[in-house]
Amino acid sequence: MKKLLLTLMIAIFVIFAANTFGQTTHHADKREHNQKRRVKRGVNSGEITKKEGKSIKHSEKNVISYEKKAKSDGTVTKKEKARLQHKQNKASRKIFRTKHNGRDRN
Repeated sequence: MKKLLLTLMIAIFVIFAANTFGQTTHHADKREHNQKRRVKRGVNSGEITKKEGKSIKHSEKNVISYEKKAKSDGTVTKKEKARLQHKQNKASRKIFRTKHNGRDRN
């Protein structure tokens, strides 16, 4: 009985680990959070206009939808992670350029 229970517990752990191992995008999630915070600060300080904020949010939605697509099959490959990072780099550059373009809300 103990052997069966132990085997069952190991099998459940292995299945759980296999399902979550390929889906880890913790770094991408952290970057996403930081970029949202940068945009919010830019809007609050007036460095980003409302129209520019909407444009940036559209870029962020593109990154989020790609991340969901990459996770949909249960595994995020190295190629998908690289493409996700590239999309986040583009979004980050867009935030920087928008915050420093000389236009402001005031």
